[in-house]
Amino acid sequence: MKATTMILSATVLGLLSVVTAVMPAAQAAEGGRRPNILYIMTDDHASHAMSCYGSVVNKTPNLDRIADAGVRFDNCFVTNSICAPSRATIITGKYSHINGVPVFNRFDGSQPTLAKYLQSAGYHTGLIGKWHLGSDPTGFDHWEILPGQGRYFDPEFYTAAKTRTIKGYATDIITDLTIEFLKNRPKDKPFFLMSHHKAPHRAWDPDEKHRAMFADRKIPEPPTLRDDYATRTDAIKENEQRVFDDMTRRDLKLTPPADLKGSDLNKWLGVKPTEVEIEVDGQKKLLKGEELNAWKYQRYMQDYLACIQSVDDNVGRLLDWLDQNGLAQNTIVIYTSDQGFYLGDHGMYDKRFMYEESLRTPFVVRWPGVIKPGSVQKAMALNADFAPTLLEVAGVRVPDDMQGRSLVPLLRGERPADWRTSIYYRYYHDPGHHNTRAHYGVRTETHKLIYFWKKNQWELFDLTKDPQELKNLYGDPAVGDLTEKLKAELYRLKKELKDDDQFADEQPPPGVDGSPPVRKRP
Repeated sequence: MKATTMILSATVLGLLSVVTAVMPAAQAAEGGRRPNILYIMTDDHASHAMSCYGSVVNKTPNLDRIADAGVRFDNCFVTNSICAPSRATIITGKYSHINGVPVFNRFDGSQPTLAKYLQSAGYHTGLIGKWHLGSDPTGFDHWEILPGQGRYFDPEFYTAAKTRTIKGYATDIITDLTIEFLKNRPKDKPFFLMSHHKAPHRAWDPDEKHRAMFADRKIPEPPTLRDDYATRTDAIKENEQRVFDDMTRRDLKLTPPADLKGSDLNKWLGVKPTEVEIEVDGQKKLLKGEELNAWKYQRYMQDYLACIQSVDDNVGRLLDWLDQNGLAQNTIVIYTSDQGFYLGDHGMYDKRFMYEESLRTPFVVRWPGVIKPGSVQKAMALNADFAPTLLEVAGVRVPDDMQGRSLVPLLRGERPADWRTSIYYRYYHDPGHHNTRAHYGVRTETHKLIYFWKKNQWELFDLTKDPQELKNLYGDPAVGDLTEKLKAELYRLKKELKDDDQFADEQPPPGVDGSPPVRKRP
């Protein structure tokens, strides 16, 4: 793997970097108590499935509590919309081509990370739930994680010393373990805790309580559910993450024949059905064509939203615990996801493409006494900004090699005059899962330019006039000057970020489900 050649994996250099960065922490602590940091992250939660972001498909009252008491970022984006690369960016503050995880590569834990900096600065550090980076976590005083993707029901967790299976539902259990960490923490130190949920990742398996809440709901369809991709490149036309065409029997929760087992059962579950028999008012009905398409969307969204509702309930339980134990006032609470997700938008589920629904991620922050309650921030933020932000919150100097920028001024409601007005994005895995084509691009406050480099095809969208990204303007003489300006900005960012195309042909190591290889557990 070429990934290993770009990472500062030398332990001595890493430790030196950490020690240098934490020097100001003691000085910061003298002025008052440093805040605790509770970082809550889900997997594949679209911001348009949160009511504080204007969702028309569900209500999330407990997630809204964070936004209502803090700030909602309306333009928070990821640098690579896929799980493992996003997580590597979040903990390093660096883009995929620098941190060594462009696709599903095993993360090199010897490099400096947010957790290591905070640990060296005197924070008690913890990680609970989904890790999804292949190697064991480093920089955490306590960690207990799911292997790979993990299971929704009766999940297995492991630490450096043991593996255990815990009966129950993953979202409830991860919250239980989060509260257990908070109860057992050393009381003379501030804490930094990453609480990472599996939900609502595919296959969107809700618990019975929340499944029943959505079983009979009619979910509004997005306006682009039947997008015909006219004017767009071959890339989106070739995708295999369509709600109508690519959902399997497993995704749709169809009941297999009782006598099927093993590989035969998996083969049956993996079929993408063109006909489905359901029961309506005690009568069997065969669905096909447009009637089946509409039903598939409802099945997908009912399960997805039920998983979200469980997350919302558990976040409420966690916020209540902070209140009841006197920790709310000195704890910064963050809720986000590792990227966005398509909820039938452009006819798709999953993520990867640089279109708004997966490029954008929810990001709400509560920091009592610092953030004005009910604030809305429109400035562009990136998941690469999370690490430098939390270092500044803790009074730790942000290392020069971090490519993100601290959001603390924005949290305070102040937008620096030199704040970014464009972002760079790159997705590598081609053809990969869902036959998604590799691409990179630039998004400004008004436009987006995407280059599918292996196909040598471009897309350009006017986000002001065409927020749903339906009309590709690339090649239109009327926008020739604009196109050249956007290309110039794209390549300026590419150069500034030191992206020299070294991972252009990168492919992940073998994996059953697109996960990084997991070490042999104890």
